[in-house]
Amino acid sequence: MHHPSPDPAPSHAGPALQQGLKGRQITMISIGGVIGAGLFVGSSTAVAAAGPAVLISFLLAAALVVLVMQMLGEMAVAHPDTGSFSTYADRALGRWAGFSIGWLYWWFYILVIPIEAIAAGEVIAGLTSVPSWIPALAMIALLAGSNLLAVRNYGEFEYWFALLKVVAIVAFLVLGALAIFGFLPGSDAHGVSHLWSDGGFAPKGGVAVLAGLLTAMFSFQGSEIVTIAAAESEEPKKNIKKAVRAVVWRLGLFYVGSIFVVVSLVPWNSDALADGSYQAVLDRMNIPGAGLIMDVVLVVAVSSCLNSAIYTASRMAFSLARRQDAPKALAATSAAGVPRNAVLASTVIGVAAVIANYLLPSVFTYLIASSGAIALMMYMVIAITQYATRRKEPRPTEVRMWAFPYLTLATIAFIAGVLVLMAVLPGHRLELWLSLALAAVLVTVGVLRQRRHGDRPTDDAGGTRATGATGDTDDTDAGGGTGVGPDVLAGQG
Repeated sequence: MHHPSPDPAPSHAGPALQQGLKGRQITMISIGGVIGAGLFVGSSTAVAAAGPAVLISFLLAAALVVLVMQMLGEMAVAHPDTGSFSTYADRALGRWAGFSIGWLYWWFYILVIPIEAIAAGEVIAGLTSVPSWIPALAMIALLAGSNLLAVRNYGEFEYWFALLKVVAIVAFLVLGALAIFGFLPGSDAHGVSHLWSDGGFAPKGGVAVLAGLLTAMFSFQGSEIVTIAAAESEEPKKNIKKAVRAVVWRLGLFYVGSIFVVVSLVPWNSDALADGSYQAVLDRMNIPGAGLIMDVVLVVAVSSCLNSAIYTASRMAFSLARRQDAPKALAATSAAGVPRNAVLASTVIGVAAVIANYLLPSVFTYLIASSGAIALMMYMVIAITQYATRRKEPRPTEVRMWAFPYLTLATIAFIAGVLVLMAVLPGHRLELWLSLALAAVLVTVGVLRQRRHGDRPTDDAGGTRATGATGDTDDTDAGGGTGVGPDVLAGQG
């Protein structure tokens, strides 16, 4: 039996999205969204950049994501929608904002598809000696096929992927605690002396802590996926509330806990970290088969991220098409309530990017750089949208941003500071300027579209209607040309 989604697609586009995700799947999606190769391998880059003080980098990044998720949760519980923050920006700031951030986010996850597929291909190629492009494309085909069948397939794949990642992290933390306290037989690493014995806690100074912050922040990307997926569950508000409440301890336990184990047991400047932070620790513990264990965990982690990337890109494309900001064919759904065209289109472009990596690697490098600051832009838009929404709508009762408006404004200022930091640090300038250039193009197109077509009316439930729909509008929403313009902060700060 199919249930209508909280914000259904136009009737001409086919059945609404199916509410096929279960509560246990939503819980695991919220966990798996923030656990990727960035934790198992990429965190070693942050450790090398900041030394043991990278703990501060991860604490700051975790604090930012917790605040952003609380703001997003406030809006998502009030109006569950598969377009998530793009739809909320559309209502609160204007059509140009929803259009711009929606396409930026879609582009980000389109590029996650080849990144994760290539990573999986290289690991599998190392284990089997087959050319890496074969398992890379095979992985995309498998998970795209799963996404095409029914949303519950995505949920079930992600449930088991996330569960395996959680088991791996918990096992790592248990082994790490045993080693730190000297209870792990055969381990060459114990104690926490590496926190200060290799040049001090912050051997490269405070600026390096900020550099580590950038790596840490991008490792947390993905926590927002749960607000997109929850719209396809039978109890979206309940599932979103549960996920938002749990994000604090998950981030603290999995990320900060893991990094604490790493910098306690391995010197921050050790060459062993080049193979990945987890593997470096397992090797020093003399865990047999550490390399093979990490290869398996990495394949699971990147498969999970690839699975989520296909799902997330397709749902954002579907939402944009439903709002008439993308080709209307992408709003069509199958009899099972799956946006099949959106899945296929996102997958095909992802495959093209994989091919570009092997045939035109320099072009692929620039493509990847163009998404380098999109996560920060998304966080900024969520914060500004929540600020604008709270000034228009009644005070929320179920999930509420703490200390509004002070923490919201502090979050906006912090993100702006991080963007300035990217402009200052040489290693991140290309990412920033390419991302800003892409954003500028999309904002320009969005503003021109808004001037030509105007804002859309919104329904009483907060869902954005297709242009030309009839009926009353909720005067607390941003419909009817009352959206806030690009100068929202100047006008309301």
